[in-house]
Amino acid sequence: MDQPEPEPYWNTNVARHPGVLRAVPEGCGEALDVGCGDGLLALKLAGRARRVTGIDVSPEMIARSRDRAGGRPGLAFVEGDFLTADLPAAGYDFVCSVTAVHHMDFAAALTRMRELLRPGGTLMVVGLARESSPAEWAALVAAAPLVRITKVVRRARSPEGMPVADPQMGYGQVRATAQRLLPGVHYRRHLLRRYSLTWHKPDPRAH
Repeated sequence: MDQPEPEPYWNTNVARHPGVLRAVPEGCGEALDVGCGDGLLALKLAGRARRVTGIDVSPEMIARSRDRAGGRPGLAFVEGDFLTADLPAAGYDFVCSVTAVHHMDFAAALTRMRELLRPGGTLMVVGLARESSPAEWAALVAAAPLVRITKVVRRARSPEGMPVADPQMGYGQVRATAQRLLPGVHYRRHLLRRYSLTWHKPDPRAH
């Protein structure tokens, strides 16, 4: 396994990278990073999987990804719309996405990820949603001071030109939709305004 390199920058998305990497199954052959941005996570995944594909709709981000990868073997990037791009069905042992799924139709994105995952494979989505209940707003207000301090201490920043969008779905909607499309999914709410979904695709051959 490759030794981790120092982070070129830190933000609330990069903070979730260690959890994503821990979810990669042992002996992972093919991994897919959906909404790969500038390729930082994909490069880390290349230390856990034999082959990694990153996909992003932004030409600028894909160009940065390829530059960051420096022609590393087993690491490829696709410019295109994840929902319609030509990707192999049931072709990946691990599919992940970090704060990109709210840029797409959520149900369609989860369905596509499910279809691209091999039986026995693992899916991990880190996402951003909006507060839509009094309890969620209360949690946001309570966590705000710690979030601000963490961002200042860690000098949080994002790469210039990274596409941004406001989430349209609330956390409750996200959880309900994920449970409908991914039976048995593990949903978790994180402090720095993120949630995660972890799902293992059933493998009929294992029974």
